[in-house]
Amino acid sequence: MSGDTSPVLHVRQLQASYAGNRALDLHSLDLTRGEIVGVVGANGAGKSTLVNALLGWSRGAPRLSGEVCLDGQRIDGWATHQRVRAGLLLVPEGKLVFAQMNVEENLSRSLAPPAEPGRHVYSRDEVYDLFPRLKERRQHLGSQLSGGERQMLGIGRALMMGPKALLLDEPSIGLAPKLVDQVLRTLRTLAHAGLAILLVEQNVRAAMEVVDRLVLIERGRVVLEGPAQAVGNDPRIAEAYLGATAA
Repeated sequence: MSGDTSPVLHVRQLQASYAGNRALDLHSLDLTRGEIVGVVGANGAGKSTLVNALLGWSRGAPRLSGEVCLDGQRIDGWATHQRVRAGLLLVPEGKLVFAQMNVEENLSRSLAPPAEPGRHVYSRDEVYDLFPRLKERRQHLGSQLSGGERQMLGIGRALMMGPKALLLDEPSIGLAPKLVDQVLRTLRTLAHAGLAILLVEQNVRAAMEVVDRLVLIERGRVVLEGPAQAVGNDPRIAEAYLGATAA
């Protein structure tokens, strides 16, 4: 993990409401360079609502409030495309792929992100180094890829946009255990290179292998957070998500 502890992503009092019903009430969240923070919880707990709120985007029409800062700059009043351009990137579950374009075309950059100190914009060759399987499949259409390959391609596309903070929503869904391990190990590699990563994941056991901190969300609120090992030993995590029996 990087020695720089200043937050890349700084969030305070983030709330999202649908038709008057509070779906998210997050008091605080910080994400630093080289750190992976895992967000876990049951279906409907508010995990996807959180990452969508950070991007200012949703399928519905939520009422959003709160403070979101990226690299010291407040962005909560910005449109989603402006946040993405500034370096806040979300990889939704298997959806950041053009189905009728091949891998090589998916990894073509039409608009280069701004050049800024400390912001690494990955090249196609660097993406291929991270995910050799994509290089093997470079002439295959997005629609012809497996779920794991689409997930790799989605991450690769995000990396080519030069993220300052990378958000991933359920990257392990539908993947074979071997591919889950490969994707999560790659995230650890990216973190070692200095990237800040927020990982939303239902596979708590797999997430605990790579995250530095773990955040448990229930009914849109953080009920537990801390170093991964310490939180993993808490009965609320051990019993509900790891299949262990609390002492």
